Amino acid sequence: MSTAENRKYFQAADPLAGVPLQEVPKDGQCVEKTDAEWREELTPEEFKVLRQAGTERPYTGEYWDTHTAGVYQCRACGAELFTSNEKFDSHCGWPSFWAPLAEGTVRYIHDRTLGMERVEVRCANCDSHLGHVFEGEGYGTPTDQRYCINSVSLKLVESPAGQ
Repeated sequence: MSTAENRKYFQAADPLAGVPLQEVPKDGQCVEKTDAEWREELTPEEFKVLRQAGTERPYTGEYWDTHTAGVYQCRACGAELFTSNEKFDSHCGWPSFWAPLAEGTVRYIHDRTLGMERVEVRCANCDSHLGHVFEGEGYGTPTDQRYCINSVSLKLVESPAGQ
């Protein structure tokens, strides 16, 4: 799907499913590219996950067990999304975070695909699929949330040593 086609998802908020009401980004506020442009910039695996809402296999991604200090950026557009301070070991096979870097860095969509009720997480800057967020699983995190994010959706920019 092109970015323009994905914009329709910003309009669908579902308060009963815990998906917050969100404003549709105004034209020009969101990175907008055609599928052909995205295909030129992304690997086939990155395109499948980021632009077609695919999922990488568990325990295969680059960051599922990384403990390196730094900031995780969107692999498609470079927007800063998560930090290693909020990353935790959930043992689910994908990188897990208990919160995004800041309010407004990610967007939420009610996802009813595959017969499940989930909340999809997308980059607020380019509308790329990142993963899903789950609540109430009993992890000892400050938010009781698990942002289950595909490694291929992220790029870790390591913090300089000693910071």
